[in-house]
Amino acid sequence: MTLGEVQETNKMIREMNLDVRTITMGISLMDCAHSDLTVFNRNIYDKITRLGENLVKTGEDLERQFGIPIVNKRVSVTPISIAAGGLKTDSYVSVAETLDKAAKEIGVNFLGGFSALVHKGFTESDLKLIRSIPEALAVTERVCSSVNIGTSRSGINMDAVKLMGSIVKRTAELTSDRDSAGCSKLVIFCNAVEDNPFMAGAFHGVGEPECVINVGVSGPGVVKRALEEVKHKDFESLCETIKRTAFKVTRVGQLVAQETSKRLGVPFGIVDLSLAPTPEIGDSIAEIFQAMGLEEAGAPGTTAALAILNDNVKKGGVMASSNVGGLSGAFIPVSEDHGMIEAVQKGALTLEKLEAMTCVCSVGLDMIAIPGDTSEATVSGIIADEAAIGMINNKTTAVRIIPVIGKGVGDIAEFGGLLGYAPVMPVNGFSCASFIDRGGRIPAPIHSFKN
Repeated sequence: MTLGEVQETNKMIREMNLDVRTITMGISLMDCAHSDLTVFNRNIYDKITRLGENLVKTGEDLERQFGIPIVNKRVSVTPISIAAGGLKTDSYVSVAETLDKAAKEIGVNFLGGFSALVHKGFTESDLKLIRSIPEALAVTERVCSSVNIGTSRSGINMDAVKLMGSIVKRTAELTSDRDSAGCSKLVIFCNAVEDNPFMAGAFHGVGEPECVINVGVSGPGVVKRALEEVKHKDFESLCETIKRTAFKVTRVGQLVAQETSKRLGVPFGIVDLSLAPTPEIGDSIAEIFQAMGLEEAGAPGTTAALAILNDNVKKGGVMASSNVGGLSGAFIPVSEDHGMIEAVQKGALTLEKLEAMTCVCSVGLDMIAIPGDTSEATVSGIIADEAAIGMINNKTTAVRIIPVIGKGVGDIAEFGGLLGYAPVMPVNGFSCASFIDRGGRIPAPIHSFKN
C-alpha cells in the first residue's frame, strides 16, 4: 500500500467503522478419519489446536502493527459428515463438543463445519450429523452448522428441505431459554461455496488445500460515507463511487490476508468482499440504501439499490485482488443491522420483500426471527423458496431463520454481541404442508446442462 492509501485507510478506520470482519483458517480433517469415536475426537482436537494455536495471536499482532481492527478469528473444518463417515456411532454430538473444546483452546470466536452436503441425497453419515444438530448446537458455544440442500446442477433435495424444517424447530426448542439462539448458528444453503470465511455457514471444502487462510472484509460505513458525497449525482457516478470504495476496502483485506499467511506459514486462499453490517450505528446496509435515496430499507426501489450495491462491490473488489472468493457482495441480516431492525419495526420491510432482495444479494434470508409457533412445514417452505431462487439464478442462497419459542410478532429476540437483536416478523399463515410432504427431488433447471 502507498502512503496515501495508508492515510486514507486510517481515516476509514477512525471515522467509518472499517474493519476486517474475520480471519478464518480452513483446516482439512480428512486425515483424522477413524472408526473409533474416541480416537477420531482426539485426532481432530490435536490437529485443530496444532494448526490453529497461533491464529488469534497473529491476528492481534496485525491489529497492533497496522491499526486495523480484526473483529473475529475463526476456524472452518471439513464437513464433519464427510470426515466422520467411518465412525461407528449413532450420534455426532460428542464430535461437536470436541470441536467446541478445540475452538476454546485456541481462542477463536466460532468454528464452522458441523456440516453436511446432501443436495443429491443422504449418506448414513449425513443423516447422523443432521439428526445431531439440535443437541450439538444446544450444548456448544462456538460450533456452527450448515447443510447444503440444493445446487443449480443437481436440483433441490426436498426430503432434506422437509427434514431441515424439523431440525430448525427442534434446535429452537432446545435453546428456548436463550431466545432460540441455537438457530443463529445453523444455515441451510443452496449452492454453498467451499471457501466462505463467514459464519455460521463456513466449512472447509474438499477441494481446498490442507490448511488455508481466508479473510472477510467489511465496510458498510465506508460505502455509506462515500455515497453521501454523491448524493444528488446520477447512477453512473453512484456506481463508480461504490467501485472505488470497494477497491480500497479490498486492498486492506488483501494486506491482512497476505501478512497472516506469511506469519503462519499457511497458504493465502481468498478475500471475501461481502459488506457485513453490525448492530453499531453507522455500520449498516440499510443506511447505505438511505444514502442512495430511499427513505427506508424495504421502500420501492430497494431491490434495485441492492443490485447496484452488490454488483459494484464485486467489480471494485476484483480489481484490487486476484484472490476474490467466498460469497462477496452484501449481507442483509436483520438482527445484525440496526437500520434493518428499524425498517422492520416501522413496517417498511417484510419477509416477502427480504425474499425479493435475496435475488440480487450475496446470501439470503439471514438472522430473521419468526414466531415460535410457526410450523415445521412453513419453515421448510421458506427454505424451499430461497433454495429455488439460488438454483434458478445460479447463485448462493441461504436461510438462517429463528423461530423464537414463546414469542410472537412484535416481540424482541435478544442474541447478544455481534448477533444483536431482532423483532419477530410475521409469516404467511397459509399452509404448504401438502407441497412439502411430496418428497423427492426438484430436478435441476434446463440451463444447468452446460457440458
